[in-house]
Amino acid sequence: MTTLHPPHALHDYALLADGERGALIGPDGVIGWLCAPAWHDDAVCAALVGGRGAYAITPRGRYVFGGYYEDGTLIWRSRWVTDRAIVECREALGFPGDPDRLVLLRQLRAVDGPARLTVLLDPHGDYGAAELDSVRRGDDGLWELRTGRHRLRWQGAPEAVPGEHGLTLDIDLRPGERHDLVLECATSPLPADLREPRRTWAATEAAWREAVPALDGTVAPRDARRAYAVLRGLTTRGGGMVAAATTSLPERAEEGRNYDYRYVWIRDQSYAGQAAAAAGDHVLLDSAVDFVTARLHADGPRLVPAYTVHGDPVPAQRDLDLPGYPGGFDRVGNQVGDQFQLDCFGEALLLLAAAERHGRLDEGHWKAAETAVRAVADRWRQPDAGIWELDDRHWTHSRLICVAGLRAVAGAAPRHPLAETCTTLADTLLDAAERTCRHPDGHWQRTPDDPAVDAALLLPGVRGALPAADPRTRATLAACRRDLAEDHFLYRFRHDDRPLEEAEGAFLLCGFVMALAEHQQGRSVDAYRWFERNRGACGASGLYAEEFDIAQRRLRGNLPQAFVHALLLEAAARLGE
Repeated sequence: MTTLHPPHALHDYALLADGERGALIGPDGVIGWLCAPAWHDDAVCAALVGGRGAYAITPRGRYVFGGYYEDGTLIWRSRWVTDRAIVECREALGFPGDPDRLVLLRQLRAVDGPARLTVLLDPHGDYGAAELDSVRRGDDGLWELRTGRHRLRWQGAPEAVPGEHGLTLDIDLRPGERHDLVLECATSPLPADLREPRRTWAATEAAWREAVPALDGTVAPRDARRAYAVLRGLTTRGGGMVAAATTSLPERAEEGRNYDYRYVWIRDQSYAGQAAAAAGDHVLLDSAVDFVTARLHADGPRLVPAYTVHGDPVPAQRDLDLPGYPGGFDRVGNQVGDQFQLDCFGEALLLLAAAERHGRLDEGHWKAAETAVRAVADRWRQPDAGIWELDDRHWTHSRLICVAGLRAVAGAAPRHPLAETCTTLADTLLDAAERTCRHPDGHWQRTPDDPAVDAALLLPGVRGALPAADPRTRATLAACRRDLAEDHFLYRFRHDDRPLEEAEGAFLLCGFVMALAEHQQGRSVDAYRWFERNRGACGASGLYAEEFDIAQRRLRGNLPQAFVHALLLEAAARLGE
């Protein structure tokens, strides 16, 4: 299968999101990735991964591209300089999103000189496999389309022409002239009420202004606001935050590390909630607490690492008959539902402790905390897949992050009946780790039988499993600097004897954790160096992927990666304290 719209480097994409779903837009004005009605549902625009389906607005003739987010929003302005003009396209998903109806706003403006553009709407459901079954224009100039289970309505293009590749339209704008296009999409009949462009834009602008706090106390307020906006855009009305907007973008070309991240990871959701707490925000904190506690109430000690945004099991992994993003292959679903990850309970306890410090917990939340504590007590001796979702082993990080969570709960509510249990259990886990997982050099090692250091082992120290001055905390930090760092980027662990950068990209989450670890030690200059180095490892729109290829200066993995934005936000807040 070929596509009219080949993919670009991840560096060049921007995200539109409304909480319920998201779209990736490229530098040529092509929306090549859009799933509806929810994040994990099938795509109607799948050009990003080699399928059919795209919605494009592109200048005719030569141009160079640019673009930027309006501050504190996910309203994007595509900007093109042509031979004769400067033209912008203001883009947004109507915010906050309706779970049942997607509303995509695109407003063209000839900024300087006359603008000439071509518009293409060619949706194909089921990741491009579904045909465009029905294309009909009403007497009112509205287009109604059907593809697979999706129904679409398009306004602002009455003169569009049906053809082999959907609907096409040429637009010529006089200097200063604007033109609005509104696309709606649902899997049930669309309601009769039309989304009028001016009112929908005004409501979206107002909602973003209300949703994103000023964050003036952080060390990088503009980037902190963008990170917050990304986290908010990835968070549904029900509180679940997807780990990323995309599926199967390769972490490393031709190595098979392609995964579907359009689901809610308990760990990532907890990171986001803790970051919001550090920034003094209660909205994302409450969303995280509500989603995580609901899963603990439902599944108890059988909590799985990830769920759909509706709290349902993640569907089994399957491949699509598509080329995939270059260097990878396409798959949807994830096998994470079959894994046990002990650290999820520790992260849940850290999240609940952060919420208690802000006075946000009620009796139901405390019952969830009790469930998590019992799960740790019952299951900590079992091998688990760990933070990096590898083979089941006795991962040191998993046990130590549970120590941190238990201590945090006891410290946040020392008079609560659970506090003494938490303290005793934390001591038990720490004693076991000390006997089996402390390297002769003094740092924590990955497992009892793997003496190497792991960047994840910085987190328990940052979260308070041990005091900052504890020799094991400091030795682990020193070992990470020595064995895993390069030019103020940090890698997760050594895969083998190859140079670090040949095995995988630098892990941006770990770089921001290193900034927090240095800050905790009182080394402010070093903390800022780590923070600034990793803050710069973003795309043109300011979005971060999971990994950063230092040699090629390229983003790697799914986009945008929520936990990187969460740790950037937290580091910006902590360094600004």
